[in-house]
Amino acid sequence: MPVIDLNSDLGEGFGPFRVGADEELFPLISSANVACGFHGGDPLMMERTVSQAKAHGVAVGAHPGFPDRNGFGRRAMMLTAAEIHADVLYQLGALAGFCQVADVPLQHVKAHGALYNLAVGDETVATAIAQAVRDFNPALRFFALPGSALERAGQEAGLNVVREAFADRAYMADGALVPRSRSGALIEDAELAAARMVRLVTDGVIDTIAGAELRLEAETICIHSDTPGAVAIAEAVVRRFGEAGIAVRHFGDRA
Repeated sequence: MPVIDLNSDLGEGFGPFRVGADEELFPLISSANVACGFHGGDPLMMERTVSQAKAHGVAVGAHPGFPDRNGFGRRAMMLTAAEIHADVLYQLGALAGFCQVADVPLQHVKAHGALYNLAVGDETVATAIAQAVRDFNPALRFFALPGSALERAGQEAGLNVVREAFADRAYMADGALVPRSRSGALIEDAELAAARMVRLVTDGVIDTIAGAELRLEAETICIHSDTPGAVAIAEAVVRRFGEAGIAVRHFGDRA
């Protein structure tokens, strides 16, 4: 039986403001990438999100981003490698504290937004992130876009790299994600997203935005919690996976 991890970026609100449909997504996913306070999240929300993950048997990962709360971490910042390294370390330490108190293992790291996107093609940024993860805990799994500088940096740092695909994003011919500024970048049709993910898991193929086939291997699939219709997409993906005999489990829940 094929097995896949299904992840979502959660805990990205702040104070009374809710960004994603966390409560509705927790029963559907196997891994949560928890905002660490820079692009979203605050201490109380981090604590609550870790507690919810534990209650649902969902693996907890850190979701560090640029210190850009106003832009939700989706604006590129010109930081040095040393600044990126320190910022990632800071965020990992913050979330790890809540995990320790809740007796929940911190299992993985996935960079957020512009930090992730820059690291896809920028060796310096990618290396700074990977080295921060290695310095903090080299046993952490490291989520990365297949074929990217981020994947290579993780491998060179000796990390356990997990290749990631996206259910709600369109792809370019080279395997990069279509920029959010471009029409068609988001896939909001739940059944279309689910069908694409079944084909990806079973055949290792996904259609690009231009209609061509792209070979793609992934061990985890992301559904962004703030994508319009995220819950419907997750429900469709889980249902179609069940029909196709694909099990959804996080990496710590496999024999």
